[in-house]
Amino acid sequence: MKEIINYKTVFKVLSRSMLILSLALILSMITALIYSESIRPFLFSFLIITFIGVLFYFIARAKTGEIGLERKEAYFTVTVSWLLMGLLGSLPYIFSGSIPHFIDAFFESTSGFTTTGSSILTDIEALPKSILFWRSLTHWIGGVGIIVLVIIVMPSLGMGSYNLFTLESSLQEKIHYRIVSTGKRILLIYFLLTIAEVILLLIGGMNLFESICHAFGTIATGGFSPKNSSIGGYSPYIQYVVMIFMLLSGMNFVIHYNLYKLDFKKITKNEELRLYLIVIFIAGSVITASLFFNMHKPLEESFRESFFQVISIVTCTGYATADYQLWPVYAWGLIFMCMFFGGSTGSTAGGIKMARHVILYKNIQYIIKQSILPNAVIPLKYNNKSLSDENNRSILSFIFLYFIIFIGGTFLLVLTGLDAKTASSSAATCMAGIGPGLGSVGPAGNFSHLSDVAKVILSMLMLLGRLEIYTIIILFSRKFWKA
Repeated sequence: MKEIINYKTVFKVLSRSMLILSLALILSMITALIYSESIRPFLFSFLIITFIGVLFYFIARAKTGEIGLERKEAYFTVTVSWLLMGLLGSLPYIFSGSIPHFIDAFFESTSGFTTTGSSILTDIEALPKSILFWRSLTHWIGGVGIIVLVIIVMPSLGMGSYNLFTLESSLQEKIHYRIVSTGKRILLIYFLLTIAEVILLLIGGMNLFESICHAFGTIATGGFSPKNSSIGGYSPYIQYVVMIFMLLSGMNFVIHYNLYKLDFKKITKNEELRLYLIVIFIAGSVITASLFFNMHKPLEESFRESFFQVISIVTCTGYATADYQLWPVYAWGLIFMCMFFGGSTGSTAGGIKMARHVILYKNIQYIIKQSILPNAVIPLKYNNKSLSDENNRSILSFIFLYFIIFIGGTFLLVLTGLDAKTASSSAATCMAGIGPGLGSVGPAGNFSHLSDVAKVILSMLMLLGRLEIYTIIILFSRKFWKA
């Protein structure tokens, strides 16, 4: 009788995930030594994670030859990998005493790896620099996708990895035919963007440590900052640099690849990129006018504050330079609406994604045209390619399910005692991987005051949003567990 899931295959992939986590901890130990801080939190975490990784390796070792990663194993492995990363990533916080409470540490760790950026920390600058580096590094790892790193760093897996790769939703569109070549190109782009931002931040007077941490948070569209004031305390130059790299990181990485090839034709015809830029331009312009005319701020400051916050929210980064809750109601109301757009597919951004909104709009157009011309044959196209009925239904059902889960999450959070404004924005920001919300979890607040139950709910919403909902929900289907 064939087993439902080949667990040895799962353990083989998880062992590689633990290896990557161990290497990240070594980098944090080096940081601790540089700043004369204790390496024990990272050493203890390293020993535990390495032990688990070795254990997984020996469990899987009996499996020889090439292993085919079937779709069920792919769903299961992706979900378990991200959950395990969140759990084990909390160890340095607990061992260092920076976040001694397990639920808080798990929330912070999950927020890091899912590139959400929501935090329970009230005084970030009081933490050791090595812990702050680890915190930002979890963003960087989560941004590129731990599963993609497994495929790139450990090509000796000997698996048909395409199923696993496509489930990491941020990187579905292929740049190159072969999966490993695709991963290498994406990782190279990721590295180059990170290095470029570090250099430009250094030129602006930011020190090396803060430049690296902020680059990690920007390129991963995560939003963790080693400063209590986020980006708000830095010069306009720094804010513009971060703004530009948030904008670039929220784009499909295929766009960057096409830029490298000077293939401007493909770039200009990309419908998702067009909507992405239009949404940012319109929202930013409306809020700029609001700050200039209603709050009487200087034009440049109005432009910088509004576009920074809009780009930060649309790309799901979550950095802040101003408390947008102090803006006119329609301005921060527009910010709340932007939480449901999301960045581009093939980027590190979260949310519903612009491509789905493009297709939703095309469906509305289709229905209107069909009502006027009922006998006409009107093909549904995206980027000049016909969209199959199956893909179209899948996209529309995803949007519907996204809002159902958002409403359900909001309701559960209200039951924990949160007001409707805080509950709804908390659910929206954690599902989209943004970071700050509205109410008591706005850019001037944090999530520390929430109950443990609320933090667990929000942690699950982070995972659901990061793994595009279906990857996790399908595990609760009865049919999934039938051979």
